Amino acid sequence: MADPFPLEPSLWAATAVAPPQTSPLVTSVSTEIVVIGGGYAGLSTALHLAERGFKPIVLEAREVGFGGSGRNGGQVIPGLKYDPDELIAKFGRERGERLTAFGGGTADAVFGLIDKYAMDVPYVRNGWIQGAHTPEGLEQVRRRAEQWGRRGVQVRVLDESEAGRLLGSRRYVGGWIDGRGGGIQPLSYARELARAAQAAGATIHTQSPAISIAQNSGRWTVRTASGATATADRVVLCTNGYTRGLWPRLHETIIPANSFQIATAPLPEDLRRSILPEGHVSSDTRKLLLYFRLDHTGRLLMGGRGPFREPKGPEDWAHLERIVGKLFPKVKDVPVEFRWCGRVAITRDFLPHLHEPAPGLLIDIGCQGRGVGMQTAMGQAMANYIATGDAEVLPVPLSPIRPLPLHALHKLYVSAVIAWYRLNDGGL
Repeated sequence: MADPFPLEPSLWAATAVAPPQTSPLVTSVSTEIVVIGGGYAGLSTALHLAERGFKPIVLEAREVGFGGSGRNGGQVIPGLKYDPDELIAKFGRERGERLTAFGGGTADAVFGLIDKYAMDVPYVRNGWIQGAHTPEGLEQVRRRAEQWGRRGVQVRVLDESEAGRLLGSRRYVGGWIDGRGGGIQPLSYARELARAAQAAGATIHTQSPAISIAQNSGRWTVRTASGATATADRVVLCTNGYTRGLWPRLHETIIPANSFQIATAPLPEDLRRSILPEGHVSSDTRKLLLYFRLDHTGRLLMGGRGPFREPKGPEDWAHLERIVGKLFPKVKDVPVEFRWCGRVAITRDFLPHLHEPAPGLLIDIGCQGRGVGMQTAMGQAMANYIATGDAEVLPVPLSPIRPLPLHALHKLYVSAVIAWYRLNDGGL
């Protein structure tokens, strides 16, 4: 049977720290809390529970960080898809400001853990630049910068000249800098999160795919593919873009979009000094946004949307290679050495969702492409909720599971929209 989640040789797998020592679950166990999913959300939940004295068990189907947590662009961008004023209009002043504060603190959550646990994770934190590819995009980023500036955030609006200098591309008419952002080696971060969770008292079982969840006499039993079970008072489900059939219709609440990325060979020193020379990370205002950065080895990374199906060959990344040549003409002859992709869980409203469909079962789903910070912070919030029982500590309210209408047709619809955007989104 074909692997439904094939693993392309990624830059991150080639340069990450060694994984922590783990083993499959082969003997049935009883515990307090089972966390399903060894990505940022599950590992952060386990770490923060262990810090509170709990002894969580994490079940991961493959390896720590196998999914989107180890296959993203490594950008740590604070905030959500909505600007602060939009969140207030959507949720009201109190809830909107609370969600704004949560989104605004997600990058701090990541870098704070890296520092606290002295994690072996290459990172930079010199800020995130959002480049505006049109005059309309420039107005958008000006509004965004103004709203965060009112809340005391270090921001700066860039004119065309300054954006060109800091990005190393003349394709942008301006932009803004959010000083809270940065970049990490994402697979190293996932592995170091796991190591920290283990040191705090969590147990992590890899190669242990959960195949069913059932409640009996007030306790939950999670059965794995080996036949071994983990029985617990509570289960936290954190599978995001790799969600399948563990809970009825949960996978129908998201579109699992692939985010495609490429990485060049290390750039020559003169090129390295001309592209993102001050160490920023960047994504832009396109509907099909492009995101790019230099990694700790001096490689240029470029990411964006690709086909919804799993990749068939290098041609599925060809659009990103063309974009590199257009944004950075001097780089077009530098060879591409890595091509990979990872799944992003997109919800109907572009917000993270928390569900509690039965007592003792907490579900987190939806990362929208900002999962490094968002899911790290979400894990902390879920641990606080489990420890206190106070739903007010959660950044979004618990909500019912609502499948997307005609879910099976959504990929076709979104694929058509992507094709339209690609034709009309700034000429790249």
